[in-house]
Amino acid sequence: MFLVGSKIDIDPEPWVAELIKASPIAGVVSNPRLDDNPIVACNQAFCDLTGYGEDEVVGRNCRFLAGPASEPWLTESIREGVREKKPVLVEILNYKKDGTPFRNAVMVAPIFGDDEELTYFIGSQIELTEDSAGPSLNRRVRASLKIRDLSPRQLEVLQLVAGGLRNKQIAWELGLSEKTVKMHRGIAMEKLGVQTSADMIRLAVEAGI
Repeated sequence: MFLVGSKIDIDPEPWVAELIKASPIAGVVSNPRLDDNPIVACNQAFCDLTGYGEDEVVGRNCRFLAGPASEPWLTESIREGVREKKPVLVEILNYKKDGTPFRNAVMVAPIFGDDEELTYFIGSQIELTEDSAGPSLNRRVRASLKIRDLSPRQLEVLQLVAGGLRNKQIAWELGLSEKTVKMHRGIAMEKLGVQTSADMIRLAVEAGI
């Protein structure tokens, strides 16, 4: 289920829906062109994770998940990534609607338009269990092992996708046709075992790309 709210002035462009629609990972899209970079879309997985309904999410900045014990230095790391328009991955203490705290592996990455201007940020959240040993290291190792199976060209495409570029921009950067880029992107997604661009970006960020 893809949820889009009506409380804001600018609805997300149609292609934005595909970024998080089918992802089993909790995801949101925010619009930095609006005041305070509000969330403009979220998927059902996000609502299931946090307990908030779509009407309680859209129009708000992601900081509403923070609470009394959320680490301010990690919150600042996210803000720094947003300011510098760079992907960032942090594990921060957040709170669900009912007040339950949970360790949240938050990924935020920029998405650029065809004019190379920043258009959206995509964010995803994974709840970490307390008994998992070294969650960051484990995820990074798994992601790195998956990426090793990519060809050099597929890796280039992955790096540019993680940098927020769309197919047309990637084609220009690599001197390829857009059709060829789509082919390499599709093969890379199959090798990585992901179904959406959002999951592809998250895996790349987890691997340190």
